[in-house]
Amino acid sequence: MKRVQMPPFLLHFFLLSLLPSISTTSSSGTQAEALITWKNNFYFGYSPSVHSLGSWSLANLNNLCNWTAVVCYHNTITVSKIDLSNLGITASLTHFNFTPFLNLTHFNLSQNSFGGPIPSAIGNLPRLTILDLGNNYFEQEIPMEIGLLTELEYLSFYNNNLNGIIPYQLSNLHKVQFLLLGKNQLKTSNWSKFSGMHSLTHLDLSQNAIHSEFPEFIFECQNLTFLDLSRNRLTGHIPELVFTKLGKLEYLNLTHNLFQGKIPTTIGQLRELQSLDLGMNSLNSSIPSELGHCTDLTHMSLASNFLSGELPQSLSNLNSILHLDFSDNDFGGELPGQIGNLNLLYTLNASRNHLTGVIPQSIGNLTQIGSLDLSNNNLTGAIPLSIGNFTHIEYLDLSNNNLAGAIPLSIVTFTQIKFLDLSNNNLAGAIPLSIVTFTQIKFLDLSNNNLTGVIPPHSFNNLSWTLEIFNVSHNHLSGIPSAFPNMDRLTIYDFSYNKPIPTCGMWRDARGMAACNSSGDNSKRENDINIVLVIILPYVLGVGASATSIGFFTLLVLRKRSKLRPQEIKTSQNFENFESMILQEEVKFTYGEVVKAVDDFHDKYCIGIGGFGRVYKAELESGQVVAVKRLNTEDSNDIPAINLQSFENEIRTLINIRHRNIIRLYGFCSRRGCIFLLYEYFERGSLGKSLYGVEGVTELGWATRVKILKGLAHALSYLHNNCSPPIVHRDVTVNNVLLDQDFEPRLSDFGTARMVSANSSNWTHIVGSFGYMAPGNVTLQLVHFRFILISAS
Repeated sequence: MKRVQMPPFLLHFFLLSLLPSISTTSSSGTQAEALITWKNNFYFGYSPSVHSLGSWSLANLNNLCNWTAVVCYHNTITVSKIDLSNLGITASLTHFNFTPFLNLTHFNLSQNSFGGPIPSAIGNLPRLTILDLGNNYFEQEIPMEIGLLTELEYLSFYNNNLNGIIPYQLSNLHKVQFLLLGKNQLKTSNWSKFSGMHSLTHLDLSQNAIHSEFPEFIFECQNLTFLDLSRNRLTGHIPELVFTKLGKLEYLNLTHNLFQGKIPTTIGQLRELQSLDLGMNSLNSSIPSELGHCTDLTHMSLASNFLSGELPQSLSNLNSILHLDFSDNDFGGELPGQIGNLNLLYTLNASRNHLTGVIPQSIGNLTQIGSLDLSNNNLTGAIPLSIGNFTHIEYLDLSNNNLAGAIPLSIVTFTQIKFLDLSNNNLAGAIPLSIVTFTQIKFLDLSNNNLTGVIPPHSFNNLSWTLEIFNVSHNHLSGIPSAFPNMDRLTIYDFSYNKPIPTCGMWRDARGMAACNSSGDNSKRENDINIVLVIILPYVLGVGASATSIGFFTLLVLRKRSKLRPQEIKTSQNFENFESMILQEEVKFTYGEVVKAVDDFHDKYCIGIGGFGRVYKAELESGQVVAVKRLNTEDSNDIPAINLQSFENEIRTLINIRHRNIIRLYGFCSRRGCIFLLYEYFERGSLGKSLYGVEGVTELGWATRVKILKGLAHALSYLHNNCSPPIVHRDVTVNNVLLDQDFEPRLSDFGTARMVSANSSNWTHIVGSFGYMAPGNVTLQLVHFRFILISAS
């Protein structure tokens, strides 16, 4: 007779079902010794928590229930909870013995630096109700044994480095209410094997590598109130069942995916919906009027799609809305006058559309508005006087329209304004004296209008402590206010293409400004700031490169000449002043935000090292992921001149070119002792990594290799034939070619790039990477030589 064997997984489950009856056999001493053994493998670094686990010692074995981070069952000496969250621990679970902790109900290791795999032995905790391993560095796959923890109510692996498919055994967790798997590299699972998780209220699969259509098992999770599938590669249409089956949803985020088609009209059935984000997809057609039935909405973003038609009047029913974003679509028609009914609205962004007509006077009813962006449309008429009701406004952008008339005097109420951009319109008249109330302004751009008269001489006294960027170029203005020399924070300014301005002698005593005479007495400049970055852009930056616009890009560097060596600019640790420049409007950042995102340039965020600096991966507060290249400094914190030259070359080249196969420069920051550039980030890394890495052979088939070479050829052809003068990269290597998710190449690292003048055919010094240097003169042929080498690779 044939013997029937039980599958290993079921056998494991059966044996565990017998464990509660024997779980009390583990003594407190056994548990204490297991914890001490585990602790001996902890590393705290310089964390102030290094002494927080002092009670975990052999001398304290009999007092286990009073140990820090340990809780015992009432009237027992059996551990029920272990909470080590946010203690700055670096360790793994490899040295943790799960066996003595069969009665454990809470296991929280979140907000630490735990790494390595999650052991399959974690399935030996049958009474666990809360398992939180979020915000660590766990890697490899989620063990299928997690499916044995059938008492789980809360499970979080959020923000780790987990990969592999999502195990379908998770659907065995019938009691789980919170399933948080976001911010990993998890891949598509076989959704058909998932069964309904009817207790689930919060599901987060965001920021993974899921490439499929909408997971159908979610339709059975009808108690969901929170659903986040953002930043994946979900395709197809958004199913109507999302809105008919999940009627309890309060939060729905599908942004940064590949969804197409219309927004289903059934969306109006989500009457409890409070937050909706469908941005950064490929949705088309118009906004369904039924969306106006979601009257509990407080946040809605439809940004960066292909939506068209007019904005429906039914949106005026959204009486609870606080944040509304329609930007970067194809909407036309007029801005509805009913928009003024949304009197709680704090943020409205309808920029980069095709809106026409005048800005309605009713917009002044938005008395709580803090941020309004109507830029890059076809709006006409005057700026309504009613904007004077914006007493809380901090950000106002009406640039790149056809607005006419004078700047209304009612802006005197803008006492909290920090950013004001009215550039590229047809505004006329004088700059109103009421700007004197802009005591918190940092960015003021009135360029490319028809403004006349004198720049108000006394109004800038109140702006001297805050204003950082000031642009009034391309007008008919005259004069420079006497307060300008004392504007310590002003780092970017442009007065070009106006009436004649006073001679630059007025800047002689200005801190933060460049003196005109560079040959003056050194002893008189002892109080100059060590490094000041001043950028004058007299032309609006375009797509094509031009010698003229590059010629007007100026880096003015002040130095204490008596203390500097010729080949370097001395810096200090005094970080009071810094400069930043945003070159792509879709990515906004500050110096402090970037430094915080990479934990003050910690090695764990470093993804590459080059000749001029290190490259880091940073996630901004907006959720956007960027690559940050920080220039190397010497031990004395000096920045070598060759690195500064690379920095300048990179900016000069990339701000004036735009091509799908050339990396985009989002901006840069310069602060004494620290200079870095921000680029778009590519998860796959360099071509060299794909060619010579572990997965290179399987991933890079011949069709993919041809695609990469074709894209690289397009980039080089653009630089050599479509730029005037031609641009020679001079360091085309497999490590300077980056790959996006679809293996589309991007040429990067323009630190050694040069423009070829008409009467020059070579350089006399050698640049580039070993193994890719062509014999002979450094010309366009050098790049062709390197292209051949890459092709051979």
